[in-house]
Amino acid sequence: MRLDISELVTAFPDFRVALVVADDLEIRPERQAELAALIAEREAETRRRWGATELSEIPGVAAWRRAYRAFGIKKTSYRSSVERLVKNVLADRPLPAINSFVDAYNAVSLTHVLPLGADDIDRISGDLAFRFARPGDSFFDMAAGEDGAGASAEDPPKEGEVVYADAEKVLCRRWNWRQDARSLVTPETRRAVVTLQANGEGALEAAIDDLVDLAGRFSAARIRVAIADRAAQSVEIV
Repeated sequence: MRLDISELVTAFPDFRVALVVADDLEIRPERQAELAALIAEREAETRRRWGATELSEIPGVAAWRRAYRAFGIKKTSYRSSVERLVKNVLADRPLPAINSFVDAYNAVSLTHVLPLGADDIDRISGDLAFRFARPGDSFFDMAAGEDGAGASAEDPPKEGEVVYADAEKVLCRRWNWRQDARSLVTPETRRAVVTLQANGEGALEAAIDDLVDLAGRFSAARIRVAIADRAAQSVEIV
């Protein structure tokens, strides 16, 4: 599996992303008691650390607001995934309970204020890239049916928008705003690919170590990692 970020490095030279492949997963549909206690501690620490700080002044949030503005996203309804996590926790809304793997990587995202996302490897096609959107790109919003309106509808990105994509479809719109519905990680997932993304702020290596620990403890994952940046714009995990 290869990840390429070469289209973005000129405009975003500080972009670094860890490509993490998790094999032999045993994902539990419920949040284990130990994981629930760990997440509660991390939510409390987030409120202690950032509760007196304006959201826009949190470095990991500010970095992605700058990046979004740089590719033309000005609406406040479009924010990075990590900003939504931090904002909700600061408002005393807990991290959603989804499954043991997703809950663990959301805890890593919250702690390190870095966007993370994961996809089921058996539901993606070919190599991966962070790139600019192109005509013909396909995307089905994972949240489109949450209001009871029915199944997800196709919502293709606008040309020039930063996306994360496989060979056939967009996996995440607006860089790390929302995932596609077709490759979500579920308890049936046995192999997943996770991206940990930094854009000038945040300790990427510390977040990787945290993810390796939590994914191993709570989903029995076997992990392999590669890091793409402006010096290594294309990386591969065999």
